[in-house]
Amino acid sequence: MPFLGGVDIITWLTSDYFYMNSALSARRDHISCNEVRQEKLYRSLPSYGCVKRKRLAKKKWDTAYVIKTCKKMGIQTVAVHSDVDANAVHVKMADEAVCVGPAPTSKSYLNMDAIMNAIRVTGAEAVHPGYGFLSENKEFAKRLAAEGVTFIGPDTHAIQAMGDKIESKLIAKAAKVNVIPGFDGVVKTAEEAVKIAQDTGYPVMIKASAGGGGKGMRIAWNDEETREGFRFSSQEAASSFGDDRLLIEKYIDNPRHIEIQVLADQHGNALWLNERECSVQRRNQKVVEEAPSTFLDPVTRQAMGEQAVQLAKAVKYSSAGTVEFLVDSKKNFYFLEMNTRLQVEHPITECITGLDLVEQMIRVANGYQLQHKQEDIPINGWAIETRVYAEDPYKSFGLPSVGWLSQYQEPLNLAYVRVDSGIQEGSDISIYYDPMISKLITYGATRAEALARMEDALDNYVVRGVTHNISLLREIITHPRFISGDISTNFLPDIYPNGFKGHELEVDERRELLASAAALYITTQLRSQRVLASTTPMECRHWELCLELGEECHAVEVTKSGNVCTVEIDGVRLEVKGQWNLASPLLPLTINGTNRMLQCLSRDASGRIVLQYLGTLFKVRVLSKLAAKLNSYMPEKVPEDTSSILRSPMPGTVVAVSVKPGDTVAEGQEICVIEAMKMQNSLTASKQAKVKNVHCKPGETVGEGDLLIELD
Repeated sequence: MPFLGGVDIITWLTSDYFYMNSALSARRDHISCNEVRQEKLYRSLPSYGCVKRKRLAKKKWDTAYVIKTCKKMGIQTVAVHSDVDANAVHVKMADEAVCVGPAPTSKSYLNMDAIMNAIRVTGAEAVHPGYGFLSENKEFAKRLAAEGVTFIGPDTHAIQAMGDKIESKLIAKAAKVNVIPGFDGVVKTAEEAVKIAQDTGYPVMIKASAGGGGKGMRIAWNDEETREGFRFSSQEAASSFGDDRLLIEKYIDNPRHIEIQVLADQHGNALWLNERECSVQRRNQKVVEEAPSTFLDPVTRQAMGEQAVQLAKAVKYSSAGTVEFLVDSKKNFYFLEMNTRLQVEHPITECITGLDLVEQMIRVANGYQLQHKQEDIPINGWAIETRVYAEDPYKSFGLPSVGWLSQYQEPLNLAYVRVDSGIQEGSDISIYYDPMISKLITYGATRAEALARMEDALDNYVVRGVTHNISLLREIITHPRFISGDISTNFLPDIYPNGFKGHELEVDERRELLASAAALYITTQLRSQRVLASTTPMECRHWELCLELGEECHAVEVTKSGNVCTVEIDGVRLEVKGQWNLASPLLPLTINGTNRMLQCLSRDASGRIVLQYLGTLFKVRVLSKLAAKLNSYMPEKVPEDTSSILRSPMPGTVVAVSVKPGDTVAEGQEICVIEAMKMQNSLTASKQAKVKNVHCKPGETVGEGDLLIELD
């Protein structure tokens, strides 16, 4: 599509870690009157980036996906970034970049003065706001308008109306959109919250009026949880959005979260682009999404789509946006909120419709009418998206992990796989921003095909240096309930009531894992002999080994010939075949005719091997028979008694300390609050005791495992 003729355009991209904000800028240098008549000029910037006037080049993206689309359209880009994001992918992809402040978001990505200054310096003429930070901030949009800079998104009226959950609910009611019962005003105090919750009836949802992305949201089942939820939600809302107003509504237990993508122009045209199912969540944040939904029938889909368009037209919406609904088991649906920005999960809509939503947003902002009618919008195939996070899924389904990506390899060698990311090998995952590493998307003609490709993609995804949630993602998409489509927002706590423990090995899978470890061990030993010995060892030999996995010890016999290891475990013989490239992070094997992709994370001289198998990390120790016998005499390490100490379960910042030495605490009493990656987490006492020492104070940064509190 021709865009602004040959005009010099700049796009700014910024990120909440890697894709939160971006901006475009067009320059009027050397533009003919004819070009001005043909194409409507505008300025564009996100909340992060800048460019120099005389540069005319194609631009870049994943703010990076936005940048890729801009490059396709011939638009030059500029990235804005905090000082810790100076080497981020979106910065390298953009034509130019501007630092807008230090790591804290209030001093950089939320610093409107710095961003507006960057716009002026670079001459940006348009802004794409990306997925977060100032993307739904009406004051930012107003300041852009005052400077004559085009905001690639809806106007300030729509942002304000839909960004306020209270006002949006009233508008939805007037537009004849189904809404959730609850209190429509602002809740000012904890005691007022308790009274409203009692009147509404438990359970209730306490949520930030200006919120989104799961921030500032708490479910309360009683008065005590309401008071606590009011406190944490208001604090998170103030931290994330600069607005601590809250509202309360009836919590619909065990619903589905299904959203409708809408697209509208400035000429009164609006479309609904089908739905996305986003029910698999943890802490009200989405983990797995798919399009379309397994649950909706054509009648319900059309009804939801038409109501979404009614709402968009009621606020004169123009641009891409998302209307979110909660859907109960009888397919009754209720308006939840409208996101007046591009959603993180928008790629799956693009997969099944063939539309580039960023391109459509830019066209709309440039004054074009929509190119399509409602009857033109297809559902072609199926798309799945999993959110790959730097998180430990064994802690509350995902507490943040930080570190340096020592090795990173996306599964882009596979067909029908898309990875939207903002990191690369060597990137530093810090405590300051969202822990998302990437969005992993797979597409297929059918849901089964898309899921099979997702399974392969997760197995081929290499992430080293930080703890990640690939094991959880793989377990979700291969679980029988998910495969059958029997899901809700309670999927994770229902399936894992005692927390996620990783893949539970079946008998055959255990043998496969042990056989793989034994074959890898022998291959490593033979390679060492070839390097160190003067003569080549025999290519076919026999070994007797002992393999330890957890509390179990297995006697194993191995023979090797060429690339094939024959392993006998518990009387069962397995043939393990592979190319055995020990320098590669991926280990493709064939085990008794079944193709498996393993990853070897580490191996040492003592026989300890860490393998990623079926998504989960397993620690196996391989010993000779003699070494196993001698090892039985080694003393065992006594585990630390954690009942009298409190360690930080994640890296973060201490927000509050509720005790001092000498205080007596009850079991379950809050001791301190840690904020990590924009979420606040209350840490409690594991028993009734007296506080002996306090090793932290508000404002301090702590690492995972740091000692916080000692109890007598």
